[in-house]
Amino acid sequence: MQRETAEPSVGQFPGPKASEWAEFHRESAAPSTYVYDFVWDVTEDAVGPFCTDPDGNVLLDFTSHVAAAPLGYNNPLIMDELREFDLVDPLKIAGQDFYVSTGGSPADPDLPGPAHLMDRLVDVTDHYGMDTVFLSNSGAEAVENAMKICYDHCATPKYGITFEGAFHGRTLGALSLNRSKSVHRRKFPEIAGVHDVPHSLAGVRHLRETLDPETGHIPADQVAFLILEPVQGEGGYRIPSAAFMREVNDLCADHDIPIIADEIQSGLGRTGKLWASDHYAFEPDVITSAKGLRVGATVSRSEIFPDETSRLSSTWGAGDVIASIQGAVTLGVIREHDLLSHAERMGDRFLDQLTELRAAHPETVVDARGLGLMTAIEFDTKQRREAVIDAALQRGLLTLGCGHTTLRLLPPLDVRERELDIAVDLLDDAIEDVAADATA
Repeated sequence: MQRETAEPSVGQFPGPKASEWAEFHRESAAPSTYVYDFVWDVTEDAVGPFCTDPDGNVLLDFTSHVAAAPLGYNNPLIMDELREFDLVDPLKIAGQDFYVSTGGSPADPDLPGPAHLMDRLVDVTDHYGMDTVFLSNSGAEAVENAMKICYDHCATPKYGITFEGAFHGRTLGALSLNRSKSVHRRKFPEIAGVHDVPHSLAGVRHLRETLDPETGHIPADQVAFLILEPVQGEGGYRIPSAAFMREVNDLCADHDIPIIADEIQSGLGRTGKLWASDHYAFEPDVITSAKGLRVGATVSRSEIFPDETSRLSSTWGAGDVIASIQGAVTLGVIREHDLLSHAERMGDRFLDQLTELRAAHPETVVDARGLGLMTAIEFDTKQRREAVIDAALQRGLLTLGCGHTTLRLLPPLDVRERELDIAVDLLDDAIEDVAADATA
């Protein structure tokens, strides 16, 4: 498969082989999300946003595995470096208890390992004064550890602040912060003291009144953290205003409340800057990263992290050798090949195209929005959104929903103009087809 000429091609979806694989998976797998029976055949051709399923269907993947594959499939910029690594066993070590060498010297390694990944993360967060990293297995773990270090840092921790529409993970602590869908939290115990406020300028101003020492009812010195996504993901790709982010920053600075920026979906160049926080007059105290980083990471300043050994630990966190190499290489590729500028340019172009698509379907598409290549269109109803996802899939375009009526689009950071054009044409056809069916 050549990326320059590849085209989506679908016979039957899902085909019999994909259905067989999906059914086999479900025999022992607990129910989860599984939006549709998309099965990637890892033994067949895949490059950039194009992949092949077991029935030979060629699909244009604009989900990037929910931003966890920032450069798409088999990107040579990543693969060429990974081919130099002769696989060993174990590929996971107890990385919080032992160390690993990846050949050469720390200053000139054969391949970057966990220590180099942490060093690169410190480098790309230096403008926020961050100098310390804790690696974990996932985004939820990164959030859990962000909460833990903030609770530990606060002299009298009692409260945490989250926002309506927020999504921060599926572990019990992270679930206490979620406000996007009730199914995520229903019947599960929650951390006490977590308050939510509207994701709006008015909401932040109300929070300021709540924390006021004379008129409020929450002592600011008992608030361990405020957490937010610089761009909300599961909540519907809600892009905040500059005024909102500035007000959040000023409020937390006035009361010395640490800000946790959840960059798990929005980070690693997805918005055209390495961190979505970089778009705003906004100074996070802790950044959580994962997905495109291939591992979970909690990044902050040394004074926020606890000094006591064993206060934080994770058997595998800093010991997934391959994932750490992938993460370090991914960071290097994004910076060395100027993919931030590329993502910004392509994101502007894509948003223009989606805005035109909205204008062409004014009765069904109610909004088009995006920041870099974190893009979305919103429909008039959830049913229409679901129908468009299915119609696009039948044409070979993979997309995902978020929020209640929003369809998100996450092309790889090195997406080509031709690939954007194909996606827009397929979306246009899918929207027209759904509208025609509804009329009929």
